[in-house]
Amino acid sequence: MIRNGHHATSEPREEADCTKPGSSACSPEKRKRVVRLWCDGCYDMVHYGHSNQLRQAKAMGDYLIVGVHTDAEISKHKGPPVFTQEERYKMVRAIKWVDEIVEGAPYVTTLETLDKYNCDFCVHGDDITLTVDGKDTYEEVKRAGRYRECKRTQGVSTTDLVGRMLLMTKAHHSNIDNPDYQQHTDNFGKGPKGHSPWTGVSQFLQTSQKIIQFASGKEPQPGDTIIYVAGAFDLFHIGHVDFLEMVYKQAERPYVIVGLHFDQEVNRYKGKNYPIMNIHERTLSVLACRYVSEVVIGAPYAVGKDLLDHFKVDLVCHGKTEVLPDKDGVDPYAEPKKRGIFRAIDSGNNLTTDDIVQRIIENRLQFEARNQKKEAKEMAVIEAMKKRESKKSKNPLRP
Repeated sequence: MIRNGHHATSEPREEADCTKPGSSACSPEKRKRVVRLWCDGCYDMVHYGHSNQLRQAKAMGDYLIVGVHTDAEISKHKGPPVFTQEERYKMVRAIKWVDEIVEGAPYVTTLETLDKYNCDFCVHGDDITLTVDGKDTYEEVKRAGRYRECKRTQGVSTTDLVGRMLLMTKAHHSNIDNPDYQQHTDNFGKGPKGHSPWTGVSQFLQTSQKIIQFASGKEPQPGDTIIYVAGAFDLFHIGHVDFLEMVYKQAERPYVIVGLHFDQEVNRYKGKNYPIMNIHERTLSVLACRYVSEVVIGAPYAVGKDLLDHFKVDLVCHGKTEVLPDKDGVDPYAEPKKRGIFRAIDSGNNLTTDDIVQRIIENRLQFEARNQKKEAKEMAVIEAMKKRESKKSKNPLRP
């Protein structure tokens, strides 16, 4: 099992021996000491909302298996994904609460799937997932009592992130009340009959509790190699994951610290209207990665003496992206280079946040149509649920 930094995720405990005839170890209670959980989804444009769902799911048991749908299945039921299935498989594997993934998981979750992977139950957020013909994909497991629910993360959705990329307005982090943003969400996140609570845009509010839930809480131990990297890590994506995995492999016992630059700093060196995600969102995204041990929120752009000494850094790494000088024109990596602890890393993946934005812009109409279709189905379900509740209230004695 890949560890988070050098901190292991929970390994399944050894199950009781049921091979001996008449052994009391064969009781269901003994046999099910390990609670195996199933989650599934598209996991397209993986963000901290997805990670938080998987974190909550893992807390309900011992061993978390995540099924990821193919491009063909997603296109059939929702419309084309932003990322390829291979990219999505790797992104989910990198989330530290995931123990195993199943590639090409069926879009509709069945008891057969749960039994095939020896899962006690499946976990999903408190939204709804529908097939192309409008049916609840979890209907069968719900009826069987093998379904658990966790809270959806407020303030983030794929719809919202795509909206930010299409608008790229200067204040998109706090643009809930901006007329242009509202007009976009009217087009992008509303069906013909109203606004779905599952697809819409809401304000993300960071709390100290949320950071604690995502953080490992472990400090470096004697013998660890403390590796420092810094950057924006905006729209945390597969390019970042490949880089951090390569950084992780630079030592036998790595303790990887990621320095995240404040929004204003990112905008200074990236220009345009970056970052797309604010510092609070980027913090959770990076903390969810299994290769990361610690995050410095609002790290200085220049990796100087004070930072290196404070964290007792053994190695500083940077990818193949261009290193722009600091405000005073100095190389931000001058100090680690002087100490001989700087290393350039080639992850073999050249994907950038700019590339992702281009994917979205080039397929804008497809993504808008996809989300309008999704919301229309959700609104139809909400209306049906309201009618059913209304009938129950009028006829309370009827089953």
